[in-house]
Amino acid sequence: MLSAESAPVAVLSDRYREVRARTLSLITELQPEDTVVQTMPDVSPTKWHLAHVTWFFERFVLEAFASDYSPFDESYHYLFNSYYHTVGHMHARPERGLLSRPTLAQILHYRAHVDSALLKLLCSQSLDENALPVITLGLNHEQQHQELLLTDIKHVFWCSPLKPAAHRSLQASPTTAASPYEFLKGSAGIHSIGATGAGFCFDNETPRHDALLHEHQIGHRLITNGEYRDFVRGGGYQQCDLWLSDGWAIVNERAWQRPLYWDEALEQEFTLGGMRTIDDNAPLCHVSYYEADAFARWAGARLPTEFEWELAASKQSTSGNLLESGYWHPVASDTPQFMGDVWEWTSSPYAPYPGFKPLAGSLGEYNGKFMCNQMTVRGGSCVTASDHIRSSYRSFFYPDARWQFLGIRLAKDGHDC
Repeated sequence: MLSAESAPVAVLSDRYREVRARTLSLITELQPEDTVVQTMPDVSPTKWHLAHVTWFFERFVLEAFASDYSPFDESYHYLFNSYYHTVGHMHARPERGLLSRPTLAQILHYRAHVDSALLKLLCSQSLDENALPVITLGLNHEQQHQELLLTDIKHVFWCSPLKPAAHRSLQASPTTAASPYEFLKGSAGIHSIGATGAGFCFDNETPRHDALLHEHQIGHRLITNGEYRDFVRGGGYQQCDLWLSDGWAIVNERAWQRPLYWDEALEQEFTLGGMRTIDDNAPLCHVSYYEADAFARWAGARLPTEFEWELAASKQSTSGNLLESGYWHPVASDTPQFMGDVWEWTSSPYAPYPGFKPLAGSLGEYNGKFMCNQMTVRGGSCVTASDHIRSSYRSFFYPDARWQFLGIRLAKDGHDC
């Protein structure tokens, strides 16, 4: 966590305004009707995202540190709590799309009310410095929901027969020929893994610790659409020996035959800019862990561990195709990148580092209690803010998740290279 001393109040005030304004900039072309829809339990309505991140600041900052603050509406604590059981009950996640009220206009008023109160708190002479790291956590939490907001509205619009664009001004991704797939030699031995330095990190990136890496090689780039199409056309979804048992069961139960958002002809895909021709050279996205693992077996390789990935990524620039690039979709590139485009599945279960301790109090529910039955992903995506990602950043999804920007990088054991 970022210490209070490393985040001056003036800097934090500007940062607060910037992050909150960016969230609203993502919805400028949405209509109120768009913001209510929930297409599956994993998807939350846009309106709910806007309210939940605001509730976080109200509940954990204003109510805790502003003595003169009164809640905007007591019912919002129930409606917009996500999973913080220690602070009260919550509306069921699969039923968030049933909340026609409060209206979008009321939610935007709620945001403005909380913004005014929080900025007033930051200017207060009696400001408790213990509030500063919580505000910083809240801003990083909101950046996570900026990404979720976009991936969720993408699923909502894909379910519409009209296949609308979330933002009409999104540029079509430039393309360049993908270079032949190469494997870079990774460093074996004992290496330090986890967050370092004085900047912000989530508790699940700590403590920094030693990890043993065996001889290995890691792919210099992500797997492309064209390469995955070869897997599909080569019968990858029909070869049971390529699949983990749970994956094979899900493929048959859900009739998966291609990545989410691809058409049956394997030529068009749905994007945040509407339907577009699939770029064979662009990184593949919207595949589950099971599909990633099956492809890796088909290709005679495996998925990297999260420690192999972090070691390789720590030697690279954090630049890449991220939210600010303005594409909101993976982009073909001939430059090796470990940040942006897609979250990369690793073979590592999402688990605590040795000596991990969650944050104290209710905020300890943020990460630690999810360290079971999920897989770690790394690297951010094309809708991750560039100042939000780093090589030690860990996110996590259930292995059947597909609606996020999830893709594949390969690895090999040393003796296989």
